[in-house]
Amino acid sequence: ILFLRRYCFCDDTVSATILLYCQSPITMTKVVLVATSATELKGHATGLWIEELAAPYYQFKKAGYDVVIASPAGGAVPIDAGSMAEGFFTEEAKKFMHDAEAFGQLSHSLKLDSIDFTTGVDAIFLCGGHGTCADFVENAALKSAIETLYASDKIVSAVCHGPTGLPQCNKPDGTSLVKDKSVTGFKDSEEMAVQLQDLVPFMLEAKLKEQGGKYECADDWNSKVCVDGNLITGQNPQSSEECAAAVISALSS
Repeated sequence: ILFLRRYCFCDDTVSATILLYCQSPITMTKVVLVATSATELKGHATGLWIEELAAPYYQFKKAGYDVVIASPAGGAVPIDAGSMAEGFFTEEAKKFMHDAEAFGQLSHSLKLDSIDFTTGVDAIFLCGGHGTCADFVENAALKSAIETLYASDKIVSAVCHGPTGLPQCNKPDGTSLVKDKSVTGFKDSEEMAVQLQDLVPFMLEAKLKEQGGKYECADDWNSKVCVDGNLITGQNPQSSEECAAAVISALSS
């Protein structure tokens, strides 16, 4: 976006200064939402838990951000059918599914490794769904994106199973990204409740604790968000909106 109006002044120095200012581009805060590309986890049909992308998407849009949707493979992002079942299909998710622009982005997501995270990106938000347990783990592109942003003091955020992408990451000093950090993610008792504990690569709560994270949680299926510096995490689907709000607050400070 460029301001093209010219102003005339007798003072050439003032005129040149005003013209330079008016020709400077306006930059928008840019957030990259990362969703899974996986359609299954060891034979179990899965994908993105749509609410965990839809709710943050609309909050970030309302805040005036440039919102990009990306995934490990790029292209169409699979949606976990369970997230559209009765009791789970939220109003924001329904709105998203009927929003041509939003659903168009989800159907044509950018391939994660095509994005330059060294410039122009202010925050990354890892959305959940059990698909992340298949393609967020040992993912070099995701690891690089997270470590690059964290080292640049940009916001690294994740909700529910999104934090599955964090254990592979390190701080600039080589220690685990979550070490000594207040952090949360899908609770082990919640994983047991959905009976997928034998399919996930690790129990997230246990893994975060193993890596030195100061794991915090609410009762099962209640919202919980941890903010520790530029690392922001949410426990479960119920935490999506609060997690996104915490990102907005951090970007506004």
